[in-house]
Amino acid sequence: MKVTTKKAALGGLALFGAAVLLAGCASAPEESGDGGGEAIDFQPCMVSDSGGFDDKSFNQLGFEGATKAADELGVELIDVQSDSETDYAPNLTNLVDQGCDLIVTVGFALSAATVESALENPDVEYVIIDDAADNDFDGEIDAPNIKPILFDTAQAAFLGGYAAADYTKTNTVGTFGGMNFPTVSIFMDGFKQGVDYYNEEKGKGVTVLGWDGTDGLFTGGFEANDTARQTAQGLLDQNVDVLLPVGGPIYQSAAAAIRDSGADVALMGVDADFTETDPSVADLVLTSILKGIDVGTYEAVLAAGNGDFDPTAFIGTLENEGVGLAPFHDFESKVSSTLQSELDDLKAAIIAGDVTVESYLAG
Repeated sequence: MKVTTKKAALGGLALFGAAVLLAGCASAPEESGDGGGEAIDFQPCMVSDSGGFDDKSFNQLGFEGATKAADELGVELIDVQSDSETDYAPNLTNLVDQGCDLIVTVGFALSAATVESALENPDVEYVIIDDAADNDFDGEIDAPNIKPILFDTAQAAFLGGYAAADYTKTNTVGTFGGMNFPTVSIFMDGFKQGVDYYNEEKGKGVTVLGWDGTDGLFTGGFEANDTARQTAQGLLDQNVDVLLPVGGPIYQSAAAAIRDSGADVALMGVDADFTETDPSVADLVLTSILKGIDVGTYEAVLAAGNGDFDPTAFIGTLENEGVGLAPFHDFESKVSSTLQSELDDLKAAIIAGDVTVESYLAG
């Protein structure tokens, strides 16, 4: 495990969906957060999952938001990076021992360790990104001092699936994930629903490989490794020309497989706008399915620092701009001239309830 203290954000990543508001959040303090104001008696902390804070995706967005809030509050964020699942519980204990007032944990895999730590330390406040903290599945948060930040990414992925189906030249698109967690498969499910909707509306027959609505292709982890590369290559071998890898750094393996293939294949990003966070793959990225992780984390940390911690779960949707679809960037001239307007209309229809997107967070 790695323990560090950072004062500044990784830099350069624009906040997405600035209109996202979490229930009970306070306004930002008057001081600029540049060190000119008096520091408050508040210690925010954060622990990553095994993807690490430099994953250019999930963990990085959370770190960006937490660091921005800490800077505005005039305090320093203590962050602890997990190198494997066995680090989760010890890292949380480490942070509690350092006197953390608020601990942000990143991801479904940290759920059990977060709940256990929260129950053992009722005076510490916790925020968990992308998990409901409901490990007994009774519909209630397992500890009263945990705030879940969740995202109904199926809605944005639905738009992504529609775009992929409109763009494909082979009529075959594909997806694969790191592990079959709800927060991973929700992307894949929305993606497939969007493709199916396109087929119904346009009378087309675009096929989705890698996810059947219940199960699909998973690498077994969230590392950019040979398994991820081989999984991507297996889909490319089946004539896939739009590829959606879901699971942090595994997209790097997918990008390598695409480049090695020499084929005209488009990559789709998740969580962050990959064109912005990783310019090295910008020429491959059709679009990215966005989560406002940075904004959600920023709001939650800022609220806690101002004494307004609210454990009510936040769910990001298209309507509150907690999820969305990135611009086409380098692919702007490659997509159909009507696609963006169709996506705008489809987004409005989803928000109005005229088009239903199924997910475990819907409703």
